[in-house]
Amino acid sequence: MIPSRPARHMPLNFAAPATSSPVLRRHPMPIQILSPRRDFLRRLAWTGALLTTPGLFAEQLARTPRQTEGPFYPDRLPLDTDNDLLVVNDATTPAAGEVTWLGGRPLAADGTPVRNATIEIWQCDHHGVYLHTRSGGDATKRDPYFQGFGRFVTGATGEYVFRTIKPVPYPGRTPHIHLAVKIRSRKELVTQGYIKGHPGNTRDGIWRGIQDQRQRDSVTLDFTPLAGSRAGELAARWDLVLGTTPELT
Repeated sequence: MIPSRPARHMPLNFAAPATSSPVLRRHPMPIQILSPRRDFLRRLAWTGALLTTPGLFAEQLARTPRQTEGPFYPDRLPLDTDNDLLVVNDATTPAAGEVTWLGGRPLAADGTPVRNATIEIWQCDHHGVYLHTRSGGDATKRDPYFQGFGRFVTGATGEYVFRTIKPVPYPGRTPHIHLAVKIRSRKELVTQGYIKGHPGNTRDGIWRGIQDQRQRDSVTLDFTPLAGSRAGELAARWDLVLGTTPELT
């Protein structure tokens, strides 16, 4: 039975399982994964250690801009709400789209990693359809194998990671991923992430509405090839800087 609340996941410097859905899902002990994924998780932890030492470069951190939640936060959550959006429960058929490993850390205003934070993401599928009964697009084409929504609870070092798809355009919008940070069930941040260099960005009113260039850059992400991946997987790092320093408990 899938638990009703998000389970804790092992930290990113542990390895994920070598399966068709090798994301930190239900495995309490560190086990091996294919080299590209392991390298991504190691790089994530290493760069995070450089950038998020308490007080280090805190004055250089750009606060992540708050953005609209949008109308398509799921009105009915899927039975599976873990951090692998490509495989629903124990299905053997993966979702369509460019496989992407999205990870980073939520940071307090002073650069301290935030533990015990629930990170939620939601996005439309490869056909531009959300997990929502009023989603735009052609609902008949909705990918039943795409979870559409996922959660991850950060541990002591603050890292989060999701396996999802590279976002695609939605009618009237540039490609984007919605994200929320919750601490003690309270939403501390709701924002959106975009693809760096996508031509749709300059036509998107929400992206253009971010006036501060550093804040805009903080939500405009590089989707780069995952080194060593033979399946064409991508990786994107997204650190989230909260406007306050929440109680880290």
